[in-house]
Amino acid sequence: RRVHGIIKTQMESIALAIHGGAGVITQAKFTPEMDKIYKNELELALKAGYEILIKGGSAMNAVEASVRYLEDCPLFNAGKGAVFSAEGENELDASIMEGHTLRAGAIAAVTTIKNPITTARAVMEKSEHVMLIGQGAEEFSKKMGLEQVDPSYYYTEERYQEFLEAKKEDEKKGKKFGTVGAVALDKFGHIAAATSTGGMTNKKFGRVGGVPIIGAGTYANSLCGISCTGHGEFFIRAAVAHDIAAIMEYKKVSLDEAAKEVIHKKMIELGGEGGIIAVDNTGNISLVLNTEGMYRGFVKGDGKYYTSIFKDKQHNSI
Repeated sequence: RRVHGIIKTQMESIALAIHGGAGVITQAKFTPEMDKIYKNELELALKAGYEILIKGGSAMNAVEASVRYLEDCPLFNAGKGAVFSAEGENELDASIMEGHTLRAGAIAAVTTIKNPITTARAVMEKSEHVMLIGQGAEEFSKKMGLEQVDPSYYYTEERYQEFLEAKKEDEKKGKKFGTVGAVALDKFGHIAAATSTGGMTNKKFGRVGGVPIIGAGTYANSLCGISCTGHGEFFIRAAVAHDIAAIMEYKKVSLDEAAKEVIHKKMIELGGEGGIIAVDNTGNISLVLNTEGMYRGFVKGDGKYYTSIFKDKQHNSI
């Protein structure tokens, strides 16, 4: 396959990046043991998607597999281990997008779906719609034969204690948001992006953030794919995921330059915190954040797994 004058083998060009949220981490409270545990889980999530890509599977299958792993892991704010709303419930959102077709699917405010990302994909592939919410999304998921759970499944003691503290303080800092996501490029040159979340701790009035909004929390086209994490209201207002793709396309700049312009400049000017993971159609990866940390990792055709949590200069653009 010839890309910008460079001949790459199909497997050399595959790429996968994941995140487990930004804006939820403080280095001062992060022990070496925690570092090891989180990085191990990030690597396992990467492995779930990479094993699909290396066998010639699709970017869609890879991002879904990685996000499903993170949804099932109680350490991250998606699926099991999701944060609690002001009513003491877990309300989950997810979205997925296929770059070369611009097809997308999303769900919001669901309370009984084990893996929201799989239902979001079903919305894309098996319905005429892009977004379904609440009970309607749950009914659709059941009709598709996807696994449902009792709401108690999402519960973890740590998240519940965070919720109780947040209720007391109402404006708790440092534990407000978290998300999981994945972006991938497959051997066919196709890109996919996927994002899933439990939203914001102590969220009120049926609040929905940027994650299920195509163009805000998730976006993919034939040029690049982006998954976002952070303070969702700002990601919606700035249409962050789409803006990165648009800057790359219209300004003819690199993926990393486009991502930095949005996250380091536009978002900071707005007062928004968060980060992104992104991949372009040549396999370049960008991991950009304006918070203290973001759980993140990537793997390319060489099969070497890289994981990182706090800000560092290494491996943020590859």
